[in-house]
Amino acid sequence: MNKPLVGVIAGTILGAFDGATAWFTPAVRPEIAAIVAASSVKGLLVGLAAGFFARKVASEQKGIVFGAVMGLILAGLVAAMPDEKTGEHYWFQIMIPGFIFGALTGYLTQRMGTAPAAQRQS
Repeated sequence: MNKPLVGVIAGTILGAFDGATAWFTPAVRPEIAAIVAASSVKGLLVGLAAGFFARKVASEQKGIVFGAVMGLILAGLVAAMPDEKTGEHYWFQIMIPGFIFGALTGYLTQRMGTAPAAQRQS
């Protein structure tokens, strides 16, 4: 499997776990299905970016940092939107899991998958 595909699969699965952490915030439990779905898409995007990054840069540390930063940025965009019912922002509840699962996605894309074959010069 190539690295972007590993990133998409890992990011989507870890994104679902990221969204499932919303269960610990009682105010948003009625929207848990939509949160898990949206977090899966967010994880897919982080995984895709981390996969292409892993193709170019063969460094575990840089991959982890890249995934964490991407997860943090996308989580920050989501956290900036207030809750429709209460008008509250859940900065830490959204950004901490996004950061952690982004870092895990970056790690997995570096460790798993195959690098592209070297291109031949003609």
